[in-house]
Amino acid sequence: MVIDYIILALYAVSMVVIAVVTRNRSKSVNDFLLAGKKGLNGWMSAFAYGTTYFSAVIFIGYAGNFGRQYGLASVWIGIANAILGSLIAWMVLAKRTKNMTTALGVKTMPEFFEKRYGSRNLKLVSAVIIFIFLIPYSASVYNGLSSLFGIVFGIPGWVIMLILAGLTAMYLFFGGYFATALSDFVQGIIMLIGVVLMVFCFMNHENVQWNLSELVSNPELNWFTFESEHTGIYGNTASLMSLILLTSFGVWALPQTIHKYYAIRDKKAIMQGTVVSTVFALIIGFGAYFTGALSGLFPDIVTKEMAGDNVIPTMLIHVIPAGLMGIIAVLILSASMSTLSSVSLASASVVAVDIYKGKIKENASDKQVNITMKALCLVFVAISVILAILNEKFGIAAIAYMMGISWGTLAGCFIGPYVLGVIWKRVTKSAVWTSIISSLVLTVALIIFFGYHKNGFDCTFGQAIGTGVGCSPMIGVICMAFSVVITVVVSLFTKAPSEEIINSAFDKEKAVV
Repeated sequence: MVIDYIILALYAVSMVVIAVVTRNRSKSVNDFLLAGKKGLNGWMSAFAYGTTYFSAVIFIGYAGNFGRQYGLASVWIGIANAILGSLIAWMVLAKRTKNMTTALGVKTMPEFFEKRYGSRNLKLVSAVIIFIFLIPYSASVYNGLSSLFGIVFGIPGWVIMLILAGLTAMYLFFGGYFATALSDFVQGIIMLIGVVLMVFCFMNHENVQWNLSELVSNPELNWFTFESEHTGIYGNTASLMSLILLTSFGVWALPQTIHKYYAIRDKKAIMQGTVVSTVFALIIGFGAYFTGALSGLFPDIVTKEMAGDNVIPTMLIHVIPAGLMGIIAVLILSASMSTLSSVSLASASVVAVDIYKGKIKENASDKQVNITMKALCLVFVAISVILAILNEKFGIAAIAYMMGISWGTLAGCFIGPYVLGVIWKRVTKSAVWTSIISSLVLTVALIIFFGYHKNGFDCTFGQAIGTGVGCSPMIGVICMAFSVVITVVVSLFTKAPSEEIINSAFDKEKAVV
């Protein structure tokens, strides 16, 4: 165990070193958000995207909950994430986003909505939505780490949350996006090594070896799937498909992942980023869900009654030998810190750039905005930690479903306005408003509907909400599909954008890639 703690300490020291080394790389808003004028190369952009995509939520929440529930079929989630969430997403969005954000001179998603659709109010409303709904996602990451360290190392969850928050806030405060991207690159390498080691250890465990040999000799046996707990709402296939679609297409419209396209350097970097991010996602996604699916081979320690968030940590205790546990812990720490820094940066930037300078103090200097943004990073981290501690204490929602609500709501509001906005000139301001407002209303309505549908109409409102949140993947998918459809329909029946707006957004002369 001593060597495990040494590995953890070395990791923490390396994050401090990155903060110190990059302290002079965030003197302006452009430096803090976009890593300077040149931007980042393909490898760093891809690792930044991949490590933001995957966090403790996938290893602890999703792999634990859904690997046990769907068995080996859950591996399709990881494969789809690589193909749809990385490869196709980069091919469709990276070049278009880079060119349009450069032409419009924007640094955040709310700024994009303002310039693309000619509406300052759109910027303000979208900024508020992003800040609010990224908080539960950030909190779910903290809860994932709390579950891991509480079970594996016996460390109180709140202690881990505070330490992690301090490290994340420090290198983000001093180095901004460049520090985040540099740490993401280091953390991405750690994640790849850690996942390979984790799969290797699981495959060499006697439980897995014996059961796989039995499965080969008797293919009719199936140890990999427990009975679904959600068949009363929708079937297993529909439930699995909703997870695949939410986690694969949700990232197409999340501000923290879209931001990686803003700061990429050139065409060559985009080509590199497309390949590297896809390979990264395939390795991480497959490894996480595959190990979660193997929980069916440990019936003595992983029972149906066990909370899904405890499945992976419990398995790690029995499978990972001393000395390697530190590396696996750093793997999940790396995935989480990179996500937390990106989410914090996205949230702080929309408030500082889009609300503070955009509405409260329009003549604020670059230095004032930069200082405000750094301070807001600390505020966002603090709020997320408090919510995570409360969630751990009162059991408000499972980790996976907190993330589902965050992703589903944000993607439901923005996927139509953003994705169609960089592809199709005809998208109108009215369509964007319709998507945002109606998706918010639809999310709330579906949470209530599914909650009462599962519990019966004689249950309390609180019980209905709690159960409805558990259906967040399906709700998110419905809202994303609705956003795309309503954006198209309303755009066709409302006044087209002005030539001035279209020409500025699709200005080929300002294209950089």
